[in-house]
Amino acid sequence: MKLYRDEAVVLRTHKLGEADRIITLLTREHGQVRAVAKGVRRTTSKFGARLEPFGVIDVQLHHGRNLDTVTQVETIAPYGRPIGVDYGLYTAATAMAETAARLTEIEREPAPQQYLLLVGALHALSTRRHAASLVLDSYLLRALAVAGWAPSCYDCARCGADGPHRAFNAAAGGAMCASCRPPGSASPAPETMDLLGALLSGEWDVADGSDERHRSEASGLVAAYLQWHLERQLRSLRMVERA
Repeated sequence: MKLYRDEAVVLRTHKLGEADRIITLLTREHGQVRAVAKGVRRTTSKFGARLEPFGVIDVQLHHGRNLDTVTQVETIAPYGRPIGVDYGLYTAATAMAETAARLTEIEREPAPQQYLLLVGALHALSTRRHAASLVLDSYLLRALAVAGWAPSCYDCARCGADGPHRAFNAAAGGAMCASCRPPGSASPAPETMDLLGALLSGEWDVADGSDERHRSEASGLVAAYLQWHLERQLRSLRMVERA
């Protein structure tokens, strides 16, 4: 069929010509899709404002050879509005969107779990339910877990020895016992390892009650783990760390 409809999150947009935009979407059923939205930069556009980053939409598209074409858009959740007015929320959401784009790079490969995870994280950001840094780190850990790269936060990632352990190595898969610990491994505080486990499993009472120094240390470990497995740095993550 030439026409199809799906729910989607707007990951990013790029200008095209004088009035069009290329929209990168993470859809619920069709994976990552790139489409042209014609005329959306004109003031007379009927759905230009509905195609802003971080919005959750119901979209109808027309199959194309290289790019699909957006034909109809309805807003489901305008998360971009509350997120866009706060720098911390915006940079966290941008890092989430870039991560989602990297993890679903194969276009049109269904990724419903990644879609639902991103929608939930954007909702948590927009409602300010938890600190933005906690929501971001929790999302990154869970997105990696869905992709098959879940870190070990308790037992040794190499030999399986019961934890807790005092070493963390991104390349080796997370927590390391004293026997398996590679040179150069980090030695985070026990509270930081507990926080990582809470963020991965969704224990928000533990995460919300954590100290700032343990959150900062956990963020550094999450960033290292993410970028090791993606095999590239995320530009947006550097802005979050500066904030």
